[in-house]
Amino acid sequence: MRPGQYVQIAVTDTGSGMPKDVIDRAFEPFFTTKQSGQGTGLGLSQVYGFVKQSGGHVKIYSEAGEGTNVKIYLPRFFGKASAAENIAAAPSRGRSGECVLVVEDDADVRSYIVETLGTLGYDVLEAGDAEGALHLLDKHPSVHLLLTDVVMPGMNGRKLVEEAKRRRPSLRILYMTGYSRNAIVHQGRLNPGVDLIQKPITSEHLGSAVRKALDS
Repeated sequence: MRPGQYVQIAVTDTGSGMPKDVIDRAFEPFFTTKQSGQGTGLGLSQVYGFVKQSGGHVKIYSEAGEGTNVKIYLPRFFGKASAAENIAAAPSRGRSGECVLVVEDDADVRSYIVETLGTLGYDVLEAGDAEGALHLLDKHPSVHLLLTDVVMPGMNGRKLVEEAKRRRPSLRILYMTGYSRNAIVHQGRLNPGVDLIQKPITSEHLGSAVRKALDS
């Protein structure tokens, strides 16, 4: 942390607490101790990302059987408060009949994305691999956008898109990955300039990227 004054937000519970190995991984994207389908492992990683982007720090203090204390440190602002509040824009929503095919091999991540797009008004189909996605694409001519992970077992995202575009040249494409854009492009997995979003993905970012891809 940079030297200076900070505002601290502390949240404490009296729950079961966390052992050290869980604390060490708590902020990792997609890490969760919940059963499959009950958690995405994205909540704390998004908190961590927000705090760090704000120039702050977050620390977990916990003891098994005693509870947990999370302390967030945010840089103190020196200056006058703005008279007008900045109200965050609502996530971009889908239009009637717009259908998105989500292809993601991680069931928890796929569930989160499908649920988020559904709440934004899109019709959503889902597949855990490229073969399943192509089957759905053939079966549902209503698909407008293919939202696919880049790195998957078997046929990867790039090969899937090549096959999908051969069948449906007008299909819109949006890639997603847990790697950086530079890493994906430099490894030759994708061409420069493609539409790509990085995981973990907030609902606002996901909604905006899907809307942009459909309107392009």
